[in-house]
Amino acid sequence: MLETLIEPLQYGFMQRSLIVAILVGLLCAIVGSYLMVQRLALLGDAISHSVLPGLAIAFMLGIDIFVGAFIAGVISTMVITLIRTRSPIKEDAAMGIVFSAFFALGITLITIIQKANKIDLNHFLFGNILSVTVEEAWDTAIIAVIVLSVVFTLYKELLFYTFDPLGAQAAGLPVNRLNFGLMLLIALTIVASMKAVGVILVLALLITPGATAYLLVKRLHQVMILGAVIGVISSVSGMYLSYFFNLPSGPAIVLVVSGLFSLAFMFSPQHGILTHFQGVKE
Repeated sequence: MLETLIEPLQYGFMQRSLIVAILVGLLCAIVGSYLMVQRLALLGDAISHSVLPGLAIAFMLGIDIFVGAFIAGVISTMVITLIRTRSPIKEDAAMGIVFSAFFALGITLITIIQKANKIDLNHFLFGNILSVTVEEAWDTAIIAVIVLSVVFTLYKELLFYTFDPLGAQAAGLPVNRLNFGLMLLIALTIVASMKAVGVILVLALLITPGATAYLLVKRLHQVMILGAVIGVISSVSGMYLSYFFNLPSGPAIVLVVSGLFSLAFMFSPQHGILTHFQGVKE
């Protein structure tokens, strides 16, 4: 068993994949915890889909796709904020408008690129963690350090804002900056996760580990810690499944984390369906 686990790590691409899997699992779970508690899962979905045209344009210009994706993510958050603050349209509707428009533009650009260059860019959509390069691993590590440093530095402020935005505003906290800053953290996390799970499936890795932990523990820092553990286990397990069974890496990771959520949903001591059903029978 141990030999089977160690065997793939003799290859450089598997070592890089393992590093990225751990970083992505940590990042998505910690940042996604704020999204889940604030009930802003659609925001993560909006930003993840909105980075696609940035990816395509960066590829066309021959620049770092991480840079293009991040710029597109920032622009999408600014457009969402502009629509929400300068019109009677609600935030969820603004998110739906922006992410569908950006995603449609991204798909169109990728289709044009693929026809012109005879290449396959589907890994942008679904991820391929086993093809991570050294440069991409370094980019992911740098983004992880930046995001985690900001989260730990502003933990109390983000905690206050997450659970009581009005109270945070009354206390003098810059809630608009915190909101925009959280959007930037989400955009960075999505950019870091693209290679692992792609822009379509990244929402699952952002939300599901935290949601699984939320069924098992109560406090936000506990949700973050347990969610990070679940995220890392899911990412690494999905990576191994992808390697041994020749499966697409993104879907494999998402299936693992979804399976762990299903177990928590059924057997959680406080919220599990089967746990409560057995309690009722007794």
